[in-house]
Formats: sequence, structure tokens, C-alpha cells
Amino acid sequence: MKKFMTLMALFSLGAATVAWSETREETQNRLDNAATVLHEVMATPDKGIPEEVLDHAKCVAVVPRMIKAGLVFGGENGRGVATCRTEHGWSAPVFFAITGGSWGLQIGVEGVDLVMIFQGDKGMQRLENAKFQLGADASAAAGPVGRHATADTDWKLNTEILTYSRAKGAFAGLTLTGADVRRDDSSMDAFYGHDVSSHRVLRGEVETPAAAKRFINAVKEAKVQAHAAN
Repeated sequence: MKKFMTLMALFSLGAATVAWSETREETQNRLDNAATVLHEVMATPDKGIPEEVLDHAKCVAVVPRMIKAGLVFGGENGRGVATCRTEHGWSAPVFFAITGGSWGLQIGVEGVDLVMIFQGDKGMQRLENAKFQLGADASAAAGPVGRHATADTDWKLNTEILTYSRAKGAFAGLTLTGADVRRDDSSMDAFYGHDVSSHRVLRGEVETPAAAKRFINAVKEAKVQAHAAN
């Protein structure tokens, strides 16, 4: 019973954290941590995101250290950052929060790095609309892992969002059905200093702040790292 209460307290803390306001420094840390996650994931031999998936990506989102907690029932809570392709390169970042629940035989609390690859214009529109549920509003599936993904075309044809996770050094596709994704208003205000729409940011209408360059460069370099692995 004591362990159960501990897990629930941690989960509740994670849920509350998503709702708290965030400072400019904290958004900067999130961007830097997201860049580090991408670099480390792509540097993993034979276990990174396939080059073909990155070629096909419309948007890339990273949630560094998402908290997963469970004792029969469980949940996920985290705050992430995303960028989308525009005519002039990758857009300035938008900030979002992810919360969700799951059911199954599970126990424990752990931090998980989450990467989401949004495919096509529909996937991009999900981020612009700033509120959707994986599996209900947007089709989502565990993404293929390895050097190449051409053998199985289902990931390209039938899925809006490919999801990946890294926990305890292991990187693999992740099924995250039922999680809610929404705009992180407090982080957007802290980073941009004024009310700016996700649509304008992701369409390239907002200049990328210098503080976001490391994350944007990590997204650009992910494909280079995938190609170099071949």
C-alpha cells in the first residue's frame, strides 16, 4: 500500500508539473535536452531512426525525460518541443505538453525520452491545432528502428505519427495510444514573450530565436547522422 501511494504521489506531481508555468531558462533547458536526445539516439549503431523516416518527416517532436508511472494502471506526463518543415527549412519551435493513461501489468516509475515523427500535412495540422489525442484524433504507431525502413511501407502509408522511446539506454518504437497532446501556453509565452500562434510558428512566419538554434540544428543533423551510419 505504501508503494502504491508513493507511485500515485509521483504521478500526481508529474501531472501538476505539466500545468505549472515555466521560465525562459527552463524552456531553454528543454530545447537543449531535446537536442541532446536526438544526437544520442541517432548516434546509436543500428538503433536510430531510419533515414527514410527522417526523409519523410513533416515535423519532429521530442519530449526529454517524460515521466511514466504505473501500478496496474499507469500514465505519462511530459513537456516537449517540436519543429516542422517549411519552404525555407525547419521552423521555429513550438512547445507542447503530453498527458495520458494506459492499462496493463506494469509497475514502477521511470524517465523516458520520447521522439515523435509527424508525417504529411495532416500530422502538421495536428500540431497547429494544438490539441489532439493519439490513436483517436491522430493515427499513431511504433516507428521502425534501424538503418532502413523501406521493407515495410505501412509506416508511410497508414500512420500520421510514428513514436519512439528511449529508457535505460534502450531505443525502440513505442505505442502511445490514448495520450493527449496540447499546446503548452506558459512555455510559449515564456519563450516568445508574447502571444504567438502555433500555426504562425510552424509555418515559418516567426523567426527562429537564437536560443532554439541548437535544437533546430540537431533536427537537421539527424538525417546526416542516419546517412553516416550507412
